Amino acid sequence: MPADDSHNDGSHNQLSLFHRIQRIIIGAPRNIGDPSLFHKLSLIPLLAWIGLGADGLSSSSYGPEEAFRALGQHTYICIFLAFGTALTVFIISYAYSRIIEHFPTGGGGYIVATHMLGEKAGVVSGCALLVDYMLTITVSVASCVDSLFSFLPLKYGHYRLMAKIFLIVLLIVMNMRGVKESVTLLAPIFIIFIITHALLLGYGIFSHTSQIAPVVNELSINFRQDLASIGGFGILLIFLRAYSLGGGTYTGIEAVSNGLQVMREPKVHTGKRTMAYMATSLALTAGGLFLCYLLWRVVPTEGRTLNAVLADGVFGNWFLGYWLALITILSEGALLLVGAQTGFIDGPRVMANMAIDSWFPRRFAALSERLSMRNGVLLMGAASIVLMLYAHGSVSALVVMYSINVFLTFSLSEFGMSRFFFTHRKVETKWKQHISVHLTGLTLCLTILTVTVIEKFGEGGWLTLIITSCFIALCYLIRGHYMKVRAAIRKLDEILVGIPVTELYCNEPVNPQAPTAILLVNGFNSFGLHTLLSIVRTFPNTYKNIIFVSVAEIDSGAFKGVKEIDGLKESVKDALMKYVKVTRQHGFPADYRMDVGTDVVEVATDLCESIAKDFPRSTVFTGKLVFRHETFIFKMLHNETAYAIQRRLQWDGITTVILPIRMNI
Repeated sequence: MPADDSHNDGSHNQLSLFHRIQRIIIGAPRNIGDPSLFHKLSLIPLLAWIGLGADGLSSSSYGPEEAFRALGQHTYICIFLAFGTALTVFIISYAYSRIIEHFPTGGGGYIVATHMLGEKAGVVSGCALLVDYMLTITVSVASCVDSLFSFLPLKYGHYRLMAKIFLIVLLIVMNMRGVKESVTLLAPIFIIFIITHALLLGYGIFSHTSQIAPVVNELSINFRQDLASIGGFGILLIFLRAYSLGGGTYTGIEAVSNGLQVMREPKVHTGKRTMAYMATSLALTAGGLFLCYLLWRVVPTEGRTLNAVLADGVFGNWFLGYWLALITILSEGALLLVGAQTGFIDGPRVMANMAIDSWFPRRFAALSERLSMRNGVLLMGAASIVLMLYAHGSVSALVVMYSINVFLTFSLSEFGMSRFFFTHRKVETKWKQHISVHLTGLTLCLTILTVTVIEKFGEGGWLTLIITSCFIALCYLIRGHYMKVRAAIRKLDEILVGIPVTELYCNEPVNPQAPTAILLVNGFNSFGLHTLLSIVRTFPNTYKNIIFVSVAEIDSGAFKGVKEIDGLKESVKDALMKYVKVTRQHGFPADYRMDVGTDVVEVATDLCESIAKDFPRSTVFTGKLVFRHETFIFKMLHNETAYAIQRRLQWDGITTVILPIRMNI
């Protein structure tokens, strides 16, 4: 016996040490009962601009450069790119502001496509968004490291990939702590970026106003030469190619509409203000960079970004100019790290929305004890590391993969909103104004998408299409499985719908000294009723009381506000009372217990332990779906909650029985 006791103590100490380390890294659990919790966790417009708008603003670090490099010797076209880029930013942002107004629950492109174009379009948009956010993380981190290494000697170049992987891991840990904590920590980087780039672009343009006339004259000469040699159509093709390959500039615009759930009330007002901040800052930054490239005659340099070359040129003659240029590029690189946050904020939310609609495993809708979507964060981070290793950290290869899915989502969203305003034209007084903007945006997005796919298909674009197609196929397989399970459960419902009442209604109170069955249930359904009947049939005349236990699980669908959580509690309570009524109608004393939490295993275990103290002659029962051929995939799609609860309760000496519910699938 002493040996067993010693072993027990050691295990608990080891577990406690693990939890202490976890608390230090991830943080303490959130208090679901705190009425001010949503206010504390939500983001004001400024923080939302940092957390969600940083992705759009950080894309100015690589989008304009890709477009400028695509011009080759025809750099005079840069002036048209500046205005075209700014106009496109405002058109797409306008479209997503309308999405915020009409779909205020969040979800962005996935929700719009699902509601306006159907489930098939929705799953395509959702999968495109997921791959997009995986690439958001990968591209942002890769560009961040490339910017930082621009100021280091070339001999350190072989450490780039290692640094990129390390930063992704760091972001995973930060986002496990929670959205607001990670955004607040990175806010100073965003502010430094705004200040240094306002100085860079402001001085870069206004200090060279005297060069505007000579540059315009040179542009006119080059334009006439190209007009004579390749013609107007040739110039247009060069512009369209550069404009399309610079499509990475617009990535991240959709992030605000996808992440409305993390914003402070009123969410629509906060979302629209955040969108306005992001659109204005991105249009001014991207357009300003194009003008500065032209005015300062920036030439691509091996191993350095164009923005690093520009910063050297602008600040080169200043006192401490080298350090100011260094801080500017460092802030740019660091902002890319902030921009990667969008992938960790919105990617898991898209997964959660798709999980609620049965396109993804249900566990991706679950929240951790820190109220972060831990499973989604881990998947996004792991996928980003794989993509980084595949591309060897090359920004050019990643941006090509990136832009295709961005504009696939944009196109579906623009088409969906065009259809929305057309179908609601009788109630929307400004439908003509709105639909004209959406159709213009649809044309621009389809143009960029088509040119990018054609131009870059052989350079890596094919991989994006394959990955997205595989995601879509996987979603259909998951959805198909859940539909089969639902059909099987419906058959069970039909069998159990009319359980005959064989006893007089039992009004006796539960007896703590009598043998008691503690039954874990999740909603009033045939699953729970089948488990109840199995107990009565398998253990006849054994249990005199039945206590029903349920946990109001706070997942991403419920974690939207105090009203949603209160509604969830009432729903769980109503379901438990139905079980009690049915059980008493069959002559058994019955009662219920419930609690609220994000970790069903932990909360249910605590509840059962508490009940077992009051009812010492009790046994815990729970049901589990059992399939003819169990596979790893089935275990992923159906959680192992029953086994996890059984292990913990049996370790504490409480008898726990899992009753099978056979699914002939």
